This record gives sequence, C-alpha cells and structure tokens, in this order.
Amino acid sequence: MATAKRVLIIDDDAELRRELADLLHLHEQLDVREAADGRGGLEKAAEGHVDLILLDVGLPDSDGRDLCRLIRKKGVKAPVIMLTAADTDADAILGLDSGANDYVAKPFRLPLLMARIRAQLRQFEMSDDASFPVGPYSFRPAVKMLVDEGRQRKVHLTEKETAIVKFLYRVGDRPVPRDQLLDEVWGYNAGVTTHTLETHIYRLRQKIETSPEQPSLLVTEPGGYRLVR
Repeated sequence: MATAKRVLIIDDDAELRRELADLLHLHEQLDVREAADGRGGLEKAAEGHVDLILLDVGLPDSDGRDLCRLIRKKGVKAPVIMLTAADTDADAILGLDSGANDYVAKPFRLPLLMARIRAQLRQFEMSDDASFPVGPYSFRPAVKMLVDEGRQRKVHLTEKETAIVKFLYRVGDRPVPRDQLLDEVWGYNAGVTTHTLETHIYRLRQKIETSPEQPSLLVTEPGGYRLVR
C-alpha cells in the first residue's frame, strides 16, 4: 500500500474539520492532521512533511492570510488552499497574494473541493518544490536529487534512478517485483533485462546507502525491491 499523502486542515470549525478529515481519508486515502487555530496550525505545518494545507481565513487567533505568509516564511512549499466565507475577487486576490495556491468560498460543494485538492497535489508532485521523505533524505524528483540536510549532502540521480525511487516511493511498503519495476521504468523494451535493473540498483545503492553491501533504504526481498522510509 502506498504511503498516504499528508494534508493539514487548519480551521476552528471542529465539525467541518472532522467531516473533511473523514472524507479525505475514506475517498482519497490521505493522512489528515488537524489544527483549530493559527498557532497550532503553524506548529504542525513547520514540524513535519506536509503535502497540502487547507487553511481557513477566519481563525480565532489570526487572519489566515497572515498565517499563510508565516507558513511560507518557515519554508513550507506545499500547496495551500484557502477556505473563506467571503466570495469576492478582492478577497481572492488577497489570499493568493499571501502565498496561497487556490481559493474556495464557503459553503463549498465537497466534490469541487476534492477536485481542487487532487489538482493541487498533482501539480505539486511535478513541481521543483516537491519533496518526499526517504530515510535521512528529502527526495526531489523534479530536480533528480536526494538531499540529506543534516549532513549537508546532495545526491544527484540519473533519470532512471529517479524513476526507480519515485515508483518505489509511490508503491509504499510492499516489495515490487523486478519485472514490474522494469516495465514501469523502461517500458516495453525487449532489449532490457533484469541485469540492467540490477546494475541500476547497485549504482543507486552506492550513492544513497551508508553501507551499500548491507542496504537499509533500498532493500532486496523475496518479492523484489522495497524502499524503506
């Protein structure tokens, strides 16, 4: 099962938070975190990996637009969808100018919000700002790089290495058979063999593993290869 993308909902309406959290988890298989005010939202946004933020403009302790600016100053690149009771062009412009990616007026239709969330997640995954945790690294597929900020180390990947890590990350905690990984990364090509894949795996381990002979991130299992996060 693939690792769920993480969504943070910052809204003081507990009933709305619960409804959104249930729907996002049930229909989109998303990992949902919640905050009822700006202070809690800022802490949760800055403390860990977040793929998308739903942010209410009218919070009890702050204006959501000011909070969005603070979140961006913390270095959070994930898309922000602002939720507001106001439905004017001027209000939307203020929200977008604060660093939000999209703007949805309340009361909103849930299918519309879900579509906006999916669109923002897709766009972010393809952007230069997208990053995904892999062991001590932040995986940045758009720039073909793994970054270990603790050791201030950057690992540059080839296109095929990037594709291998990206697919294994999407699949999650189950091993991927060699044939499936070959098909995903190289497509149908009669000239490509499992030896080609094993060579790429070997080179990838030389780049990312502390002990390539005893890999702890890109491991071999009876069912194929698995990426440990």
